[in-house]
Amino acid sequence: MSTLPPLPAGPDADETEDDAALAAPLPQRPLGRAAARLLPPARLTGPIPWVIAILIALVVIAAAGGLAFANLSASANAGLSRAVSVQVIEPNPDLRAARGQAAVDVLTGLEGVTAVRLLPEAELVAMLEPWLGEGASSGDVPIPALIDVELSSEAGADEIARIEAALAAKVPGARVDAQGDFLKPVADALAAVQWMALALIVLVALATAAAVWLAARNAFAGARETVEIMHLLGASERQVSAVFLRDVLREAVFGALLGTGLGVAAVWLLGRQFAALGSAMVSGGGLTLGDWLVIAAIPLAGVLLALLTARITIALALRDML
Repeated sequence: MSTLPPLPAGPDADETEDDAALAAPLPQRPLGRAAARLLPPARLTGPIPWVIAILIALVVIAAAGGLAFANLSASANAGLSRAVSVQVIEPNPDLRAARGQAAVDVLTGLEGVTAVRLLPEAELVAMLEPWLGEGASSGDVPIPALIDVELSSEAGADEIARIEAALAAKVPGARVDAQGDFLKPVADALAAVQWMALALIVLVALATAAAVWLAARNAFAGARETVEIMHLLGASERQVSAVFLRDVLREAVFGALLGTGLGVAAVWLLGRQFAALGSAMVSGGGLTLGDWLVIAAIPLAGVLLALLTARITIALALRDML
C-alpha cells in the first residue's frame, strides 16, 4: 500500500498557529527585588576596609587615652580636693618644733578638720635629698615644719582663710596652702589632652565618612548603566540602595572589627608599660568597666556612620541620575 504525502496546510491552519503563539504567556520581566538582584555586588574594592580599620584603631586609642586621663584627673582631684598643707617657717629648730606642735593643737580643735599629721623631720629630709643632696640633712638649709590636714569638705578659699585666721594668733607666719593648687597646672594639662583626644576622634570620624563617601560614589559610578536598566525594569531606589548598603555593611564590619582588635592591643601594651612605673598617681588612670563599654561601642558607631554615609551618597547619586 502506497503512502500518500501529507496535504499542505491551508490558510486556516496558519491562523490557528498564530493565535496559539499569541495566547502563550510572555516571559515576565524581573520586577522589584528581582530586578535589584540583577545588580552585581558593588564591593568597595581597594584599601577602604583597611582604611576603616586604621581609623577605628586610632579612635580606640584616642578614646582610651582620653578616658584614662579623665580618670587620672578625677582621682587626683578627689584625693587632694580636701587636703591642706600648713608650713611653719622658722630657722631656729627648737622654736620651729614648738610652733609646729602649737599649730597641730590649733588645727585639731578646728571644726571641719578630720585629720592632722605633723611630718617628722627625717621624712622631710628623705623627700628633699634627691634635690638638695647632703645639704638636706646638714642643717645649713632650714626645713620648715610641715603639717598635712584633711578636711571634711573641699578646701576652698573660705576654708583656707578660716584656717589662716585660727593660726595667726598662736603661730605667726604659718603658711596655709590647698594641696590641690599644686596640681592645678597638671589638671589643666590633662584637660587639654582630653580635648585633643576628642578633637582627634571628630577628625577621624570625618575622615571615615569621607572615605566611605568616595568608595560608595566610585562603586555606584561603576554600576551606573546597570542601575539604570534595573530601575527601568521596576527596581525602586530603596531596593537598589539596599544592594550597595549590604556590601558596605560587610566591609565596614570587617574593618571595624580589625581596627578594634588593633586598638585594644595597643591600649593593652601601653597599659602594661604605665603599670610598670609603679606610681600611685598613674594607677588612678586605669580604665573602668564603663570605659571599656564605651570603647566597645566605637566599632558599632563606626559601622553606623559608614552605613549612614553610604546611604546618603547613594540616594544623592540616584537622584542626580533619575
